[in-house]
Amino acid sequence: MSCGIKQNENLQAGEWQAKLLREDGNHIIFNFEVINSGDSLQWIIKNGEEQIRVDDITIKGDSILVTMPVFESYFKLVKKDNKQLSGIWTKAATAGFIDMPFEAVAGTSTRFETNNQPTADISGKWEVTFFRADGSPRPAIAEFIQQGKTLSGTFITPSGDYRYLYGIVDGDRVKLSTFDGSHAYYFNATINSDTSITNGHYYSGATSIEPWIAVKNDKATLPDVAAMFLKEGEERLNFSFPDLNGKTVSINDNRFKNKVVIVQIMGSWCPNCMDETAFLSEYYQKNKERGVEVVALAYEYYEDPVLAGNSVRKFQKRFNVQYPMLLTGVTVSDTLRTEKTLPQLTKIKSFPSTIFIDKQGKVAKIHAGFEGPGTGSRYELLKKEFEATVNNLLK
Repeated sequence: MSCGIKQNENLQAGEWQAKLLREDGNHIIFNFEVINSGDSLQWIIKNGEEQIRVDDITIKGDSILVTMPVFESYFKLVKKDNKQLSGIWTKAATAGFIDMPFEAVAGTSTRFETNNQPTADISGKWEVTFFRADGSPRPAIAEFIQQGKTLSGTFITPSGDYRYLYGIVDGDRVKLSTFDGSHAYYFNATINSDTSITNGHYYSGATSIEPWIAVKNDKATLPDVAAMFLKEGEERLNFSFPDLNGKTVSINDNRFKNKVVIVQIMGSWCPNCMDETAFLSEYYQKNKERGVEVVALAYEYYEDPVLAGNSVRKFQKRFNVQYPMLLTGVTVSDTLRTEKTLPQLTKIKSFPSTIFIDKQGKVAKIHAGFEGPGTGSRYELLKKEFEATVNNLLK
C-alpha cells in the first residue's frame, strides 16, 4: 500500500540498481523494478529467474518504508528525487538486528559492468572449498550456467543451497550476487582455466568474508555432515506445540493417525525453508485427500509467541499454507533446541529438515536440508525422491 501519492511524486517506474554498502567496499548489488499503478507501488526484486514481489510499501513525504513479504526484513529510505534512494536495510538476526546502508538509482538494469570477453565458459558442476575465518575448509558444489557474459547458478552445501545467484563473467573475473530479504551475498573469483577457479571471495551481509576455490568436477559429491537420526531405542516422535491461533496440536492427535505425516523442521528466517514451504504447501493441497498430513515446527529468533507468531504468519500467508504451523517456543540459537523439543532425535543440524512418519506412527526417513528451485536439476530430483518416499509409505 501507499499513502495518497500523486503520480509525479512516485519513484520512477522501470529498472533500478541497488547496493547494500559494506565498509570494505565489496558492496552487494542487486536489481529491482518499480511498478507504479495509480496510487499503489510495487518493487519486483530480480535475481536472474527469480522475481520477488514486494507490495508492502508506505510513502510519507520523502520517507519510504519497504517491508519484505516473508522475512523480518525492511528498508527505511529517503527519496533524494524520484530517481535516487538512500537509507538503511534492517534484518533480524539471532543476536538482534543487523543494519546495512543502502542506495539505489533508477534507469539501469545493469548489475555488474562488463568490459572484456570471457576467457572461458565455466558452465557445469564444480567442486568448491570455502574457508572459514579460522582457516578450516567447508565443502560445497557450484553449478553454473554461462551464456556469453551472463552467469547464473548457485552454490550447494550439505544443508541447502544459496538460491538464485546472478551476475557476469568479465574477462577472467566472475561476479555473482543475490538478495532475497535474508540472503545478501556477493561472490567474486578469478578463472584460471575452464577447469580451475581461484582467488574467490564470498561476501555475506555487512562484514562476513570467506575465501573460496573451485575445480571442475562433474562427479562432485557432498558429505552427509548435516544428517540427523533417531536415538537408539526410539521409533516415534512425541510432541505437542501451539499453532498460530494458540491451539495445542499433538502428533498423537486423531488427524495424524493412520496417515503418512511429513514433519517440517523450519524457521521463518531461513530462505531454504521458504523454498521448502512453497513446495510443501502446493504438495499438501494436491495430496491431502490421499492420506497425507504435513506439520511444521518453527524455531524462531524470538521466544515471545507474539513476535514468533507474526514471523511465521508471514510465511503462512505468502504460501497459502493449509497445514498446521506450530511454535516450538525454542529459538534457533538455543543449543538445547533438540533436547527441549524433539528429544528422540540426535542434533538438529540443518534448517530445514524433513521427517517422514509412516502410517503406524513410526519414523521412516529423515532428510536434512533442501535443494530448492535455484539448483535446477537437483531440485527436480529432490521432488521425485520426495514423491517416491511418500508414495511408498502410502502403500
